[in-house]
Amino acid sequence: MDFTPVLRQLRSVGPFFTVAYGKEPPGPGFRPLTELYGQQLGAYVDEIGRRLGSGPGRVAASTAQFGIASRLWSIALGGAALSGRAPDLGPDRVWWRLPGAGSLELWLPEPTALPAALPGEAPALARSLADTVLTDNLALLDAQLRTRFGVSPQVLRGNAASGLVGAVRVLGDRVPGEAAAVLAAELLADGGPLGACGTFVHEPGLGVAFVRRSCCLYYRVPGGGLCGDCVLRTR
Repeated sequence: MDFTPVLRQLRSVGPFFTVAYGKEPPGPGFRPLTELYGQQLGAYVDEIGRRLGSGPGRVAASTAQFGIASRLWSIALGGAALSGRAPDLGPDRVWWRLPGAGSLELWLPEPTALPAALPGEAPALARSLADTVLTDNLALLDAQLRTRFGVSPQVLRGNAASGLVGAVRVLGDRVPGEAAAVLAAELLADGGPLGACGTFVHEPGLGVAFVRRSCCLYYRVPGGGLCGDCVLRTR
């Protein structure tokens, strides 16, 4: 399935849900995500640390992972909410660059969807989302961040959960229906791919609430404060 029409729709949701697509990149400097998860990771974390004022280290590494996870979830969950299909975000199919200012930019030369889940089967579609975001991407990235920067698995899983819920909140305001929240509930449920990361509450028509069980470390950034779903708010 050609995923281009879905990506065109996602542009209207907001810049964080926007991804370039087509045979030509929208500018120079794009590299496969496989390089970001390998040889380019150190330079990327250093740059995030410079922008934050935290310097390189665990705080910058956690924040970098949070940003990458949030971008991937926005595209994956947004696409699924609009089409009932999960995009193929294999790291050899997605290209990236970090501009001089602003967040991570992504480009999909050939945007396609993963094989369709059964119609109306939220659990199957949620598994497809977990495959393309968690297994294909974040598992590789997190392994490098744990080894090279000492970020704990609990922090990284919590970041992935917070990135998912952040996408749900935006989609809930701008995309009709409850599909995004239903899929997130599957992913965050006990026994799900992101189970035990926090407490997720979905009230149809009212929105979602989430309190995570780990801290993203952003409070250590100069002037950073606490995130809206931070575990430290409850202590």
